[in-house]
Amino acid sequence: MKTAFGKPMRQQFLFDGSWVNMNHGSFGAIPKYVRKCLLEKQDLVETSPDAFIRYDYSKHLLESRKAVADLVNAPLGTIALIPNATSGIDTILRNLDYTARDHILSFSTVYGAAERTMLHLAETTGVNVTRIPLAYPLSDAEVLHRLYRTVAQIREKDEDIKVVVFDTIVFEPGVRMPFEALITACRELGILSCVDAAHCVGQIPIDLSDLEPDFFVSNLHKWLFVPRGCAVLYVPSRNQHLMRTTFPTSWGYRPKNATCQGQFRQTFDEQSEFETLFESFGTMDYSPFLCVADALRFRRMVCGGEEEIMRYNSELAARGGRTMAETLGTAILDNAEGSLTRGCSMVNVRLPVDPVGMLEEVGEWIAKALVRRHRTYVPVFVHAGQLWVRVSAQVYLDEDDFVFLGEALKGLCDEVGDGVFSSRASRL
Repeated sequence: MKTAFGKPMRQQFLFDGSWVNMNHGSFGAIPKYVRKCLLEKQDLVETSPDAFIRYDYSKHLLESRKAVADLVNAPLGTIALIPNATSGIDTILRNLDYTARDHILSFSTVYGAAERTMLHLAETTGVNVTRIPLAYPLSDAEVLHRLYRTVAQIREKDEDIKVVVFDTIVFEPGVRMPFEALITACRELGILSCVDAAHCVGQIPIDLSDLEPDFFVSNLHKWLFVPRGCAVLYVPSRNQHLMRTTFPTSWGYRPKNATCQGQFRQTFDEQSEFETLFESFGTMDYSPFLCVADALRFRRMVCGGEEEIMRYNSELAARGGRTMAETLGTAILDNAEGSLTRGCSMVNVRLPVDPVGMLEEVGEWIAKALVRRHRTYVPVFVHAGQLWVRVSAQVYLDEDDFVFLGEALKGLCDEVGDGVFSSRASRL
């Protein structure tokens, strides 16, 4: 039965009565219905572990992969389920071969875990890691210009770019990148595109058959109401030969010039090597992978479907962000074209503080004070020399929650202005 968005919908989730969940973007949250389905899946495994894991799991996984493939409009054989977007980016980058002439190219807004994978590869393979600086607000055209300019500069040195890593929606600040145009640009430049879409599926519509990136990874536990951890890895057939192993390497790996004891069998005759490879990563709880259809059913039956969810969330983020900015006397982060927030369920609001040399310390104090005093949380971060918060809209929130958060932040920022935050930090 469909439930109204806002406070009525909050009853469908597991939050305690005092917690206001304004940071859906970091870890997601699952409805009670999906939690019940997850427990049922776990119980199903425990009733006969060998029977389920050895013989039944693959059939359930196939159904989940079909549900994801339909949602993102991709061929079934291009879709694998993995624990999280971090593991997906790590798997893609570590499977590629590099020379000392190669560069991994990213933007300065790259997710920290992905950047650390690149830096580790630089240590172990000699590949160059190059970052394109971005300080928002920027136009989409400027982002593309900086990509083309950097590629030209690298190639002028008789070096080349193996892969470009970029987001659909950046984690901090939570702004939309021109990922569609970036995919096209990489194709024109003859460079592999690796799309870190951690915040994509469930927040904005995506059509992978239309976009055709070289690699695409998106969490499903962030915005789709799938239990943690579950993500989708998309690799089109043309690039599947590049994905030799999972990390950790498991039974699906096939060495080129050697044989292994106990070769991993294909579950289905028509199953590709890519599908076989990503069927198992070793012993772990795969139950979240099997809850995709349950999450989609909740979104359809209780929320009214993807379009209604996305419309409500993006409109609430826009209205709520403006309300907070008015309370704080600041502004939201967007460009003249409005493309940074287009269709997004996250909004970035600037905080009215400017403690010289102490922005990060102040940000940490504010974040902790929100939890301890106000029973809520939003990421507080420094971007382009200013302090911002990233706020997530979701179907269980309404504009009153943004008013509450704006007033809480206003009070904390006033304390920072009075110079009293440092003396109280140890008591939070």
